[in-house]
Amino acid sequence: MTGSMTITEKILADHAGLDEVKPGDLITAKVDITLANDITGPVAVNEFRKIGAKKVFDSERVVFVPDHFTPNKDIKSAENAKLLREFAKEQNLKNYFEVGRLGIEHTLLPDQGIVGPGDLVIGADSHTCTYGAIGAFSTGVGSTDLACAMASGETWFKVPESIKVVFNGNLNKWVSGKDLILHLIGDIGVDGALYKSLEITGSTIDNLPIDGRFTICNMAIEAGGKNGIIPPDAITEEYVKNRCQRPYKFYKSDDNALYCRVIEYNTADIEPTVAFPHLPENTRPISQVGNVRIDQAVIGSCTNGRLSDLKEAAEILDGNKVHPDVRLIVLPGTQEILLEAMKLGYVEKIIKAGGAVSTPTCGPCLGGHMGILAAGERAISTTNRNFVGRMGHPKSEVYLSNPAIAAASAILGKIASPDEL
Repeated sequence: MTGSMTITEKILADHAGLDEVKPGDLITAKVDITLANDITGPVAVNEFRKIGAKKVFDSERVVFVPDHFTPNKDIKSAENAKLLREFAKEQNLKNYFEVGRLGIEHTLLPDQGIVGPGDLVIGADSHTCTYGAIGAFSTGVGSTDLACAMASGETWFKVPESIKVVFNGNLNKWVSGKDLILHLIGDIGVDGALYKSLEITGSTIDNLPIDGRFTICNMAIEAGGKNGIIPPDAITEEYVKNRCQRPYKFYKSDDNALYCRVIEYNTADIEPTVAFPHLPENTRPISQVGNVRIDQAVIGSCTNGRLSDLKEAAEILDGNKVHPDVRLIVLPGTQEILLEAMKLGYVEKIIKAGGAVSTPTCGPCLGGHMGILAAGERAISTTNRNFVGRMGHPKSEVYLSNPAIAAASAILGKIASPDEL
């Protein structure tokens, strides 16, 4: 490779068979994994048929995870899941995950080792950007683009400019990866990184566990990003080394790589952060939230449904009771996470406190099922979006937070820090 490139540019160049790419270049690149769910998958399958394709490019690299309306909430969702199931059988897909073996797609794929560092991954779901946490280039695409890639193993990109975000310092109490990304989105706005690569670095990130990294990259799209990516290191290696199903490669940006913007934060200045309705950029530190009563708390999703998230919530809930006016719904990211949380006693603590624990599903995050809001109701949620009507009625409200704030809020009946318990 020649010139100086960012980590994103290097991955794209390698997958395009080029020595060098630069922002603005239009390229055709080979994909390592294509992904769809029970909302976007049926559209992709129909488009796949329309273009006359007979076989997927690789039966091990086309992945279907029906996780949005499953376990099926109605006849339409059952029909969609059936369509995917039949296509997976027809094409002999290795990676098809259904109820009982299911996980929320963006938690499941890295945990199963289906995606790895240096991969180029596209998914017909905007939060496909999650896998940047392990040093992959991953991004969401439309179902039609996905259908073409399912057939050909290739797709096209415009190479994005890169923004370098540097977090330095130690995390304050109750602050996690969720607060770092909410702080960033609150600062630059929901279109602050439009079609840009968000490269997340700094001493804070160097010490951040892999779960927190997944949360940060998951919400890169909430800043408009084409992808979010964290340079892989020893923490990445520890996570992927006995997990990845294929060889992987660690890329890193050149020292003289060009960025369109560099943003630096002192993590000591960042409190637990809450995004108020109706945009993820509408953030306030917990000290400025005020008295906001809630009707529901949701802990889980592809953003915060990992074992460490459930551990934190369980420890706060332990010995406490969910407020009588609040419904607490907990959604583990995968069956394996649920099982481990049961073995470690987290599920018992949550249930004894008055929480409901579900099998993995996206459920209420997209207003699907398992926790829809009525008019006038408020939820605090560890999910990633709080748009108008996101979790139900257009006159309901969703507030975004980390699991510690959500758990404490469930107990107190209002948005609050665990320090208030």
